[in-house]
Amino acid sequence: MWWIVLRLKLRKADSNCSKSVAEKKKSNSNFAFIALGTNKSDRINFLRQAILNLKTNSKVNLVASSSVYETKPYGNKNQSDFLNAVIAVKTTYSLIKLFNYLKNIEANLGRNETEKWGPREIDLDLLFFNDRIFKNKKLTVPHAGIQDRDFVMIPLREIAPSFIHPVLKKKISDICSEDISNTIIRKTRYKLN
Repeated sequence: MWWIVLRLKLRKADSNCSKSVAEKKKSNSNFAFIALGTNKSDRINFLRQAILNLKTNSKVNLVASSSVYETKPYGNKNQSDFLNAVIAVKTTYSLIKLFNYLKNIEANLGRNETEKWGPREIDLDLLFFNDRIFKNKKLTVPHAGIQDRDFVMIPLREIAPSFIHPVLKKKISDICSEDISNTIIRKTRYKLN
């Protein structure tokens, strides 16, 4: 009879250990916001393919997605209108690995960088990574200039109004109430997933 009690205690200890490991893994995850944009060919398909790439990766968990907005081009005005959205993800990737993974998705979906703010099959911009501030030759986090771009801030406000911009020290909802660009044409009925 004593061995049954011991076996039950061992099972309980193993269960608690497994829970602790799972909780530890969860605490090692990072939180990121990613902007998606496209203005070539089948725009909604490019957005959905990017989402599918993210969802099928075990190191990335899609937490939230905004509505999809149709927007006027930013910068170079002589191009087709864009579809834009913002998503929130949890990931076990580091900042640089997530950035490289996003660039890999862009390349796999046919993106060729021809000009700044030019037409593109897909654009995946890493907006925020936890509350980290980082800059190198290829990457700036928080993404530079987003506070002036309604096509990023309005979708971001939908999913994270209380998130605090780590540089500006303001809530996303407060930044959106300030004077920002006006490129949004309409909120579409498209769904990302």
